[in-house]
Amino acid sequence: MVIEWQPVLLTLRLAGVSTLVLLVLGTPLALWIAFGSSRLRVVVEAVVALPLVLPPTVLGFYLLVLLGPRGAIGEAWESLGGDRLVFSFTGLVLGSVVYSLPFVVQPLANAFRTIDRRVLEAAATLGARRWDRFATVIVPLSRSGLITAATLGFAHTVGEFGVVLMLGGSIPGRTKVLSIAIYERVEALDYAQAHWLSAGMLAFSFSVLLAVYLTTRRFDVVGA
Repeated sequence: MVIEWQPVLLTLRLAGVSTLVLLVLGTPLALWIAFGSSRLRVVVEAVVALPLVLPPTVLGFYLLVLLGPRGAIGEAWESLGGDRLVFSFTGLVLGSVVYSLPFVVQPLANAFRTIDRRVLEAAATLGARRWDRFATVIVPLSRSGLITAATLGFAHTVGEFGVVLMLGGSIPGRTKVLSIAIYERVEALDYAQAHWLSAGMLAFSFSVLLAVYLTTRRFDVVGA
């Protein structure tokens, strides 16, 4: 039996790129949610958490409408000379970032909330600027949250199905990720191939969760 490696490699690439984007975008957003004073924080938190309760196909449909050639974002992007977003790797990244955003922002915001603000105020009194306070105070004190956010964001992207199916379909080498490959193997009644791909994803998911729990417990013990 020959295992399809192309969907596996594409999935890992998608998860890696999406996780980097999620950390870049999610970290300042989580900082604002944790330390900001605006009344809009509750609204923003609710919007960020929407993918937790919305069916992936619903989210994927509206993303398809927005990113399509006649959508507000897709049309504007193509008018600037960009390639078509739907049925492309870039579109999958955008969809993955939206779909996995709460799995990154929420752990980060929770980790940032545990930091004593008096420590940050003391650092500011000693002349530390915002970036210095973030790099030397916030990051060390929220390492477990950062690791959890990155790991969950990566793992959640690996397991996506509904959003990537709506946005990317199944184009080999471009949008056919692991979850789509499993679905197609089941449709073709190729249960042996579906079993191996699914077993690999199950083992990966378990390893990720185990690593998160062990890492979090380790930092909790060290912090105590």
